[in-house]
Amino acid sequence: MTLVADAGSFAELPCPARRSGPDGPLGWAGYDAARARAAERTGEEESVVCGTADVGGTRAVLIAFEFGFLGGSLGERTGDRLEAAYAHAREHRLPVVPLTATGGSRMQEGMLALSQLQRVARQSALTRAAGLAQIAVVRDPTTGGGWATLGAGADVVLALPGAQVGFAGSRVRPADADPAAYTAESQVAVGSADAVVDPAELKEVLGSWLRLLTGGPAGRRGTRDAGDRPVAPAPVPAALGAAGLPVTGWDAVRRARDGERPRAQAYLDAYFARRRDIGGDRCGGTDPGGMRCGFGERDGRTVAYAAQTGAATRPAGYRTAARLIRLADRLGIPVLTLVDTPGAANDAEAERQGAGAAIAEVFAAVAAAGVPVTTLVIGEGGSGGALALAAPGNTWATPDSYFSVIAPELAAAILKRPTAEVEATAEQLRIRPQDLVELGVIRGVVQPPDHPRGAISPPPPG
Repeated sequence: MTLVADAGSFAELPCPARRSGPDGPLGWAGYDAARARAAERTGEEESVVCGTADVGGTRAVLIAFEFGFLGGSLGERTGDRLEAAYAHAREHRLPVVPLTATGGSRMQEGMLALSQLQRVARQSALTRAAGLAQIAVVRDPTTGGGWATLGAGADVVLALPGAQVGFAGSRVRPADADPAAYTAESQVAVGSADAVVDPAELKEVLGSWLRLLTGGPAGRRGTRDAGDRPVAPAPVPAALGAAGLPVTGWDAVRRARDGERPRAQAYLDAYFARRRDIGGDRCGGTDPGGMRCGFGERDGRTVAYAAQTGAATRPAGYRTAARLIRLADRLGIPVLTLVDTPGAANDAEAERQGAGAAIAEVFAAVAAAGVPVTTLVIGEGGSGGALALAAPGNTWATPDSYFSVIAPELAAAILKRPTAEVEATAEQLRIRPQDLVELGVIRGVVQPPDHPRGAISPPPPG
């Protein structure tokens, strides 16, 4: 607990009544003696200690595994404690932080131990449905069912450097298995965990995440704020690039493709006081070069963001964005999306990775969101790969952007036009920001803050 809890803030939760029976539910000879030795060695009566504590000023339910107690394994008594901890979190509207270090289910209790994973999954699902965040810290080792429920099933997964993390423990995996695949670093690389965090920085990072996902120490829960008012949309960012509108369609394309134009990184830095990225799609992929997703603080409240970076967006990027939007919706956090891509990645590998299904996930997440989504087109808006992130009725554009059914070059190719007609095709497509306003595709053009006509034209209603 001292790894993350503020000094003097931890209070252990009452332990459920102990289950009786000599040598456990299977009558496993010597099991009582093994538990007694583990208790003497660790000073604990079970493999988990559950309680509440402040982490960087935010109250949370902590579930700390003691690996020295029978390898941090899960048995019936462990399940009792976990169930009680999750119930307490829901009753008191607190986020849950599992600090895992476990080898999995307890052999001496057989299938009764394995079935505790179903109890954990049920409690996690109820807590998720209640709109409460779950942030896991995976320590060394975290394997088996503990990883597959408390660890990988959390909303955000932080891992300690060099920790063994994976479903298969070292004694049960194939002899020729690459050990590097079963590490915290590998789980981050394949999108199953969000970040590797040094122990010295863990309290600060975890506290930051808790503040972002709960609205701070006071905590705003659900899709409505403390005054039972609908969640306010994220403010539209100010433009960071040129102010003047493009003269022609091709002029709009050239300006959007200008290598000096501000990209997502600049917009996120200017918009947020502080922020944290999530990493990966939880399906084996990441797209750091095409999509940035996470949560940040803007004017004292949390805003979620999914930002395209100007490159072709890969399937893992879309799935990460969909994951972000669904999580923000569940926690009652407004969403900002930044559109900037020539289009979805269209190579053979992207198709094998399920490009169409991944884009469909984002369309569905935006369409189903109960929280408001605000969109700003900051560069290229290429086809459905860009439109998937755009909020219907609340999309804006900067003067150095365009939005098109497809890139003008590809439109000309589809229409069997010669290369010489690409510029004329761009004009016919009416892709300039001012054209998009006139067509009703976007609400307005966002200008730099010092623009003489104001930052947004036309101004948002109300």
